[in-house]
Amino acid sequence: MYPYKTLREEAFEANREIPRRNLAIYTWGNVSAFDPAGGVFAIKPSGVEYDALTPASMVVVDLDGKVADGSLRPSSDTETHRVLYRAFSGIRGIIHTHSTHAAAWAQACRPVPVFGTTHADYCARKITCTAMMTPEAAQNNYELETGNLIVETFKKDALDPAYNTMVLVAGHGPFCWGKTAAESVYHGVVLEEIRKMALLTLSINPLAAVLPDHITRKHWEHKHGSAAYYGQASG
Repeated sequence: MYPYKTLREEAFEANREIPRRNLAIYTWGNVSAFDPAGGVFAIKPSGVEYDALTPASMVVVDLDGKVADGSLRPSSDTETHRVLYRAFSGIRGIIHTHSTHAAAWAQACRPVPVFGTTHADYCARKITCTAMMTPEAAQNNYELETGNLIVETFKKDALDPAYNTMVLVAGHGPFCWGKTAAESVYHGVVLEEIRKMALLTLSINPLAAVLPDHITRKHWEHKHGSAAYYGQASG
């Protein structure tokens, strides 16, 4: 038995989904799982291949950035996760990868317009891309400033992280989150597919128009609105 067993297992299973879902090669991604009651999150250890991971190898970190338990160094992106958990109430899992299509849009510093209903099912607006980090911020604590940049972008654009669960960091890559670590991975997969579709749409028609707002709203509300009818009734 090892400390934080359940939390570590959640983080372990979510990290193992990264290569299974073709979201990253080598060690190009990480997931964390957050326990708000304990004020700690479990995250992938830095530089460890996915096949070598175990639940016990997950590193547990508190919201002050101190390692609460674990013998390995946590992911180099730990500070970004920590900032987001502190700023966005209700999120319980975060994923960051360098998935090909999402990273390409981030490198182009382009938000993703709502071209179709697949996008609208998950986000009723364009998927935001942050501004490029300033030289001053980059010289500070880069990963912490990455988190600050995401939070500042959401404040500036008045975005609710409960309904906008995906973001691009300019020149860097995507971050997604959810109510569990597994849901954050799900959103990471969706994000990658939406960006692939958007790129193909523009390659077919560089002048493609965005989806009309009434269709965007219809698709968003059929899954998320007060009268949502997608899926099965609970109970």
